[in-house]
Parts: sequence; structure tokens; C-alpha cells
Amino acid sequence: MKELSIFIDESGDFGEYSFHSPYYIITMVFHNQDVDIQENILHLETELSYLGLKNLCIHTGPIIRKEEIYKEMDVVERRRIFNKMMAFIRSIDIQYKCFYIEKKHIEDSVEATGKLSKQISQFIREHFNEFLAFDAVKIYYDNGQIQISRLLSSVFNALLQNPIFRKVMPADYKLFQVADFICTMELIKLKIENNIFSNSEMNFFGNFRDLKQNYLKTLKKKEWK
Repeated sequence: MKELSIFIDESGDFGEYSFHSPYYIITMVFHNQDVDIQENILHLETELSYLGLKNLCIHTGPIIRKEEIYKEMDVVERRRIFNKMMAFIRSIDIQYKCFYIEKKHIEDSVEATGKLSKQISQFIREHFNEFLAFDAVKIYYDNGQIQISRLLSSVFNALLQNPIFRKVMPADYKLFQVADFICTMELIKLKIENNIFSNSEMNFFGNFRDLKQNYLKTLKKKEWK
């Protein structure tokens, strides 16, 4: 039985536009369950344990901003964790797709969910035959925002036959943490393009050239066109 797993995370909120929250992004990470990545996961866990971080749930935004459990770590320590995750993503056979809206052009949450629904629906229709190649499509989301839970249920149930929804805890799935990583990097890419890159982001990455060459360009190769 062929199964496609889709891990979904979001960045932003449906509140009013602000300089600090200009976009709303939904990221989907696609994994064909016929492709075993358990060895890759074990390798990542081992690498993190060498850093004294056993069973770490990687949360990319706080790593960059020096928040939460990372607030006592210097930039070198945080970059090590970040680079371990990047190496893991590079090593596994996945694809991803990001959908986003710029909030300053949106009137309210109804318009926001409508525009995102349209983007996701169009993507599924464009790749409909590829989705049909799977006997089961399972959608993993942490139900972080009720609007997104409703959006996902509406779109997937309308376009695919019997999609299966699973509520997840981020710590339990490395591919959910991958979705979080890619969502954060998509936000950074958009901020660079619109000249709103923050000081904390610049301090973490050092310069635009390395950021684009070592991270954004590498991630782009995994995008499902």
C-alpha cells in the first residue's frame, strides 16, 4: 500500500498587518513512505546527542533569534544545531511546497483563508495524477490554528478521496520539524526580497551570500514545482 505523508506547519497569524508579521506562510513537506529515512533520523539524533542535546525538538525560529531553550547558547552553538538540521534535510528524499500571502493586501481572515485555499487547491489539481498514485494520503498537522485545520480539511476532502488527518506533537516527528525549518527559511527569503531582514537574522547568518548559497539554494532543490 503506497502512502504519502504530508507534514504541515505555518508561520504568522491572521491578525492585522505589522512590520514584524508581514506574511502568512503554510509549508507542506511530502514524504513517500516507501522511502525509508529511519537511518537518517537516527544519524541526526546521534549528532545532536554529541552536542548534549538528546531528544531535541528543533524549533528553527528560536534558534536564529536566541529564544526559548536556546537563549543561553552563543551563535556558534546555535549554528551547529541549525547545520545538523540542514544536513539532515539535504540527506533525505522529500519534497516541499510553500504557500503564502502578504498580509498588508488582505482585509480579514476570511479573505486570507480564501486566498491560501485557492493556492493549495491549484497546486493539488496541477499534481493530481501524482497524488492519485498513492493508496493513502495522510496529513499531519498540530492543529496550531483552527483556521488552518478547517482550511486543510476543506481543501483535501474536496479534492482527494478519503484523506486521513493526524494531529501531531512536533517533538514526535522529525519531518514536522523539517516543515518548521523550511517555513522559517521561506519567511527569511521573503524578508530578503523585500529588504526587511532583521539584525538577529543577520547576526546569525553573517552575510547574504552564505545564506543564499549554503541554505536557500540548497533548499530550493527540494521544492515540488
